[in-house]
Amino acid sequence: MSTSPTGTDRARQVTVTVAEVACVLGTLVGVGVLGTEVSAVSGGALSADSTLVAPAGPAFSIWSVVYAGLAAYTIWQWLPGQATSARQRSIGWLAAASMVLNAAWLLVVQQGWIWGSVVVILALLATLVEIVRRLTVTRGDGVVDTVAVDGTFGLYLGWVAVATGANVTAALVGTGMGATSVVGYVVSLLVLVAVTAGGVVLAQRLGGRVTVAGATIWGLGWLAYGRVTDSPDSVLVAAAAVVAALVLAAAAVRVRLGGARAGRTRRTGSAVVA
Repeated sequence: MSTSPTGTDRARQVTVTVAEVACVLGTLVGVGVLGTEVSAVSGGALSADSTLVAPAGPAFSIWSVVYAGLAAYTIWQWLPGQATSARQRSIGWLAAASMVLNAAWLLVVQQGWIWGSVVVILALLATLVEIVRRLTVTRGDGVVDTVAVDGTFGLYLGWVAVATGANVTAALVGTGMGATSVVGYVVSLLVLVAVTAGGVVLAQRLGGRVTVAGATIWGLGWLAYGRVTDSPDSVLVAAAAVVAALVLAAAAVRVRLGGARAGRTRRTGSAVVA
């Protein structure tokens, strides 16, 4: 690795910064400052009471934390030494892509292109999975790096995993599926199964990251709350969301405990045969 920044390093830093500005502008559109609030577009298809798997309104406050983290990450990647950091070189371009996709999702939604938003959010989800995978195989550079980089993109991924399920369901409802019809119930439960299965796989592949599991559980918890306090109400879906959250919590704990035991085994030089 070179000891001084290359032209590619500088281009990456600038691109991340421009992408962060685009992300902020997209957010202003999404919250209604420069456009129509997301919950009011597409006939309310993406509002908190549009489907059985839409999290209650307070769940979306996690975006404030994610956006603050993205801003911190953008500043962090400009600090001395970060331009040539293996981690920054590994994730920088993808991080910029995630911010642009976030802004693109908000702009697509503004146009009422609900299925277009599904395509964008699936691309965002895939990008975030790859970012966190790369973070898992490269060592962090202290506490600030852990918080600003791992923490930010872990929360980002965990929340988008829930949002993707809600987005797909909203698109189906927007094109004729009854939110509380038999098909609507089946689809909603299948979405929860998919989110749970995906979360378990991510826990196994990404070392049981607390931020990823925590953000997903946050979304599922507010989903359950919404189904017992708001329409459309469903005790069944609420219970399924709680079970899903418990499964993800157990998966993350299991992986982390397994990793801790493996670490102790390596340090002591003992062998374990299972």
